[in-house]
Amino acid sequence: MPKMKSNRASSKRFRRTGSGRIRKNNAFARHILTKKSQKRKRKLRKPGLVAAADEKRLRQLISR
Repeated sequence: MPKMKSNRASSKRFRRTGSGRIRKNNAFARHILTKKSQKRKRKLRKPGLVAAADEKRLRQLISR
């Protein structure tokens, strides 16, 4: 049997942290930025963690 392929789109968007959680970049930071506050835009720059409910599914997608 051939190996299972990882989902390439997911592999480019998510990555594992040292402790095994999954890190993601935040959405809503590309355009229409004038109406968003400086505080909100600053928080969107930093990567966030994926919700625990989605972790199992994403772990399967990025590491097959």
